[in-house]
Amino acid sequence: MNALDFQNLPEFRTLRLRCRPVQAADTPFYADLFSRQELVAHRPDPTPFDEARSATSVGKDIAHWARHGFGRWALIHAGRTVGLGGLTVKYQHQGLNLSYHLMPDLWGQGLASEFVRGALDYARDDLGAEEVYGLVRPSNTASIRVLEKAGFAFQAEHMMGGAPMQELRLKLR
Repeated sequence: MNALDFQNLPEFRTLRLRCRPVQAADTPFYADLFSRQELVAHRPDPTPFDEARSATSVGKDIAHWARHGFGRWALIHAGRTVGLGGLTVKYQHQGLNLSYHLMPDLWGQGLASEFVRGALDYARDDLGAEEVYGLVRPSNTASIRVLEKAGFAFQAEHMMGGAPMQELRLKLR
């Protein structure tokens, strides 16, 4: 993987969030975020991350940035890293995958919706994307509501890692 010039990678801001590309230094945050059972319960594989799995995940996210010029951002709110969100290419699906994960103490405060709106603007205006989708466990009704408020609609159900996942889609163009 080529070294990335993080100074020149795209950030974006919303009213309350600064969204900057993830970096290797975010590994401890990944470990903290994905060690929380109430958060990982909504992932296809609900196994909490340890430091090694966190480093692998950060490495994959940095490689995505190197390959595509976009990817997952660290979400900064009030000077604190509070989550991760991104637009990624998953070759088994058409369009860009929108994902987001926030620290549980901030759930219900509108930050996920704010990130989704900003990421959709970025996907349409900066990446020229035509379609975006999100994959959500059916039991994660809060995340489904966030996507539906942004205009996403149910498309299909898939099994991922042995877990049912709903695919919601939004055409941008």
